[in-house]
Amino acid sequence: MTDAVERARRILSAAGLGQDDLVTVRPLDGGTYNTVEELVFTDGRRLILKTPPPPQAPALRHEHELLGAEAEFYRGAATVGAPAPHVVVLAHGRLLMTACPGTPWHLASLEEAEQRTLRRELGGLVARLHRVTGPGFGYPSGALGPLAPDWRTAFTAMYDAVLADARRFRAWLPRTVDEVARTAKTAYDALDEVTVPHLVHFDLWQGNILVERDGAPRVGGLIDGERMFWGDPLADFVSLALLGNIEDDPEFLTVYQEDGGQVEFTSTARQRLALYRSYLYLIMLTETVPRAAGDEHVGWVREVVAPQLTAALDELGG
Repeated sequence: MTDAVERARRILSAAGLGQDDLVTVRPLDGGTYNTVEELVFTDGRRLILKTPPPPQAPALRHEHELLGAEAEFYRGAATVGAPAPHVVVLAHGRLLMTACPGTPWHLASLEEAEQRTLRRELGGLVARLHRVTGPGFGYPSGALGPLAPDWRTAFTAMYDAVLADARRFRAWLPRTVDEVARTAKTAYDALDEVTVPHLVHFDLWQGNILVERDGAPRVGGLIDGERMFWGDPLADFVSLALLGNIEDDPEFLTVYQEDGGQVEFTSTARQRLALYRSYLYLIMLTETVPRAAGDEHVGWVREVVAPQLTAALDELGG
């Protein structure tokens, strides 16, 4: 019996599901941290199994117990009817969930009009997600400590953690860690405007949005919620407009606001957005070291992501 089949049988047993109708276990591409496998059954059912790397594998500080956070995201999404996997069981450090229909957005070969329609649908879905509130601020995994009573405490701990990771892994950054830290601190007062912890996916780039093409394209699922935290809804706009600016996306923003999403691009809101952009781009640059990224990806990150980090820091410093 292969390791993959043994993993599948153990998690199926923990879920109280039969194992005899398991046909195959197939690895899926796209996961950059956890191992992702598809379980196919005789009746055509599909389940998705995610397995974390071994505990001794190098990782960023916040990358611990991510699958528990992912399960929490899916449970939150279910309360507002957002399309996302349903948790079957979280056991033995692994997450078993239902499969969502569709193809990752960036691989779906969409016409421009279809893109606009999907951006409008996505605006409504994200507004729905942001109605979900949590018990405190920060990562629910406890990797950086317990949830905080305020967003400033939580986010500054998150930011300090990725800067500590950059030092620890000696990651290449376009500015020194100390300079990044000094610049970020100038905008921390803007975080005090956030008083309610909302559900934030924080990784809603097109690869984590499935598009179903049964007739007119529609969003089939919001997946890979492992980076979720409780915090400022504005933080989701960073990956939703990855390497860009959400203010250039009227299709999304119009429906987001029509469906109850609260956003006003004040000077302090833009300061917070710049902080969140810099946080994500710091992660993207730093993680290349523990992930042992290849030369091509490292080159892309330095050429494309690093200028975005610099621009965000300049906005903060300005």
